Amino acid sequence: MARLRRLPPIHALLAFESAARLGGFAPAAAELCITPSAISHRIRQLEAQLGEQLFERTASGVRLTDAGQHCLVGVREAFDRLASLSRSNPHDDVVRLVVGTPPTFARNLLIPRLPEFQRLWPDIEIELAIGAPMQDRPERHDVDIRFGSGLFDERLTVKLYDDRLDVLVSPAFVQRHPAVTRPAELAGLELLRSPLVPWLPWFRAAGLPWPEPQRGTIFTDLGALLEAAASGLGLAVCSRRIAERWIRDGQLILLFPDLEVPSTNTYHVLVERDLAPRPEVAAFTDWLRSTFA
Repeated sequence: MARLRRLPPIHALLAFESAARLGGFAPAAAELCITPSAISHRIRQLEAQLGEQLFERTASGVRLTDAGQHCLVGVREAFDRLASLSRSNPHDDVVRLVVGTPPTFARNLLIPRLPEFQRLWPDIEIELAIGAPMQDRPERHDVDIRFGSGLFDERLTVKLYDDRLDVLVSPAFVQRHPAVTRPAELAGLELLRSPLVPWLPWFRAAGLPWPEPQRGTIFTDLGALLEAAASGLGLAVCSRRIAERWIRDGQLILLFPDLEVPSTNTYHVLVERDLAPRPEVAAFTDWLRSTFA
């Protein structure tokens, strides 16, 4: 699987530049609205990736090392180039980036975090193109977020995060079936189905010699699958992270929380090879990776 170029995380570069300009971690933290410990963590992350010590820690604050001085020049040049994107087009003061995304990822994971990206990159305007996840030939955009195993097409593809599978049920189901405490006791219950997340991997991890269910309501969207489970229509198996909102709000309960089952499918970011060097594409894909890692 091809990968995007390994770029330093944008949030780490911002922390570094702010600390260097303001002369300390505390003022940088105040400027970026995070804690000083978060500034320190991001700079250590950057130092580890670059293999260089960027600051000398002193009693009165921090001071740039020679390597830090050299790095600062490059970082400011890169930021200046990104800042000039809007000025390069006299007819528009923003650069538009079209992002294709499935609806459940957009609604539950991406949109709640977009204000952070807009604060970091106010000159990049995001246009979300919501697409059905099961299209045979999905439309391509500047950046596409897709759910699957990572084998999509010839574009550069990067996994956003690893995930696990869980069986999810409504609180009403638990009240109706208090005796269901072992995986084998799912026999005869209504199992909701989705081609995006089959049951078979979970069955195997649970030690159940069962085939993929052939009966039960089918959903081609994970959000609809989870809403159906929350409504009491049946049991769903789904990746944990996409179900976080339903779990947090108490609409869904993990039926077997101690059973660790890695998910073979998760979300990936796809970029056309000739678009990857574009500053706005690199900024957004790097932000996605650092946000969801």
